[in-house]
Amino acid sequence: MTTTYKNMISTKEEFEEFRSFIGTPSQRAANKVISFIDEHCVDFISKSPFLSLSTSNSEGECDVTPRGDAPGFVMVLDEQHLFIPERPGNKRMDSVHNIMSNPNIGLLFLIPGLGETLRINGKAYICRDPELLEKSAVNGKSPLFGLLVEVKECYVHCAKAFIRSQIWDSDSWLAKEDLPSAPKMLVAHSKLPNTTSDQVAKELKESYTQRLY
Repeated sequence: MTTTYKNMISTKEEFEEFRSFIGTPSQRAANKVISFIDEHCVDFISKSPFLSLSTSNSEGECDVTPRGDAPGFVMVLDEQHLFIPERPGNKRMDSVHNIMSNPNIGLLFLIPGLGETLRINGKAYICRDPELLEKSAVNGKSPLFGLLVEVKECYVHCAKAFIRSQIWDSDSWLAKEDLPSAPKMLVAHSKLPNTTSDQVAKELKESYTQRLY
């Protein structure tokens, strides 16, 4: 990478020097990773309504997408496997395209009000098992497919980022009128002719209220 920014670390030797400057993890941090879904992870997942799913393609180009539903929407099948139902979206299927060329994924589970998060790494596969799809139905509508995750690593991540960001503190939230406008952003980025932010806002509202499942 060509850049005018200073003190960039790009070689193994530079990183080793940098690593010695940062220091080493504590014994607890080093030992906290487990290779299976234990009862504590099951409890966490059962109470989580939201996760971020990280994927990359065969070239290493990365993508992160949100997944959310009622707490417990992610099914724990056994100590090594999870099932994440795929709800209707924009049909880009960015994560699915990546998984087809590189099954390695990372998951970050959140519980509202809790600073600690649960990180799970493993491999994902597109799954259309009828029994799993039926169990994932909401309002009588089953997903068309889901992601079967083969778990390799599970561990808790500390709450420092959530404490610093005050993300769960409603007093720190912006007033509604100060929030970014998704409709305006979509109009600016998509550059479709004869499209207004009011039209996009109406379409989004319809999608959010009528096509969640």
